Amino acid sequence: MNEKKQEKTLSRIGRKAIPVPDGVQVEVQYGGVKVTGPRGTIEQKYHPEVVVKVGDGEILVERHSDNKFHHSLHGLTRSLISNAVIGVSEGFTRTLEIMGVGYRVAAAGNGIILNVGYSHPVEMHPEEGVTLEVEGPTRIHVRGIDKQKVGQLAANVRRVRPPNTYKEKGIRYSDETLHFKPGKAAARKA
Repeated sequence: MNEKKQEKTLSRIGRKAIPVPDGVQVEVQYGGVKVTGPRGTIEQKYHPEVVVKVGDGEILVERHSDNKFHHSLHGLTRSLISNAVIGVSEGFTRTLEIMGVGYRVAAAGNGIILNVGYSHPVEMHPEEGVTLEVEGPTRIHVRGIDKQKVGQLAANVRRVRPPNTYKEKGIRYSDETLHFKPGKAAARKA
């Protein structure tokens, strides 16, 4: 009884077919997939115990057996290949906002310079395949075709000055919900 229930809940993501948009070519290689689209090319490796098949406008990922290891590989491989297809067709963007009086960002070549309350400005440069764009003095857009590289660079920028829950200062993601705390001074006034 428990095994049937477990079989239904595991790898729902892995069973979904990955739609391939127009203008995207997918080539299955041994232990990897090469995805080419209008924005570039990504080579995504996967475990050899997973089978990837390219059909009519879709990609299917299949596993060898129903053991737990193959279940985990199934969903992971499907997600990685799906992210590669989305990356070469649409790309990924992560937006950061700078909060705080006097905190600002400026473009410097292909990188950025952050003035966020330190005694010195902080320079950041992107990796290959990722770009940093500045919109006004307080917005940064991290763009690229590789979701992992975009997310890592955005996390590195945020790490320079994480949001402070008491002072409402720092660098945050644009879609991040922050819960600011009043602090001790608010308790004394009441």
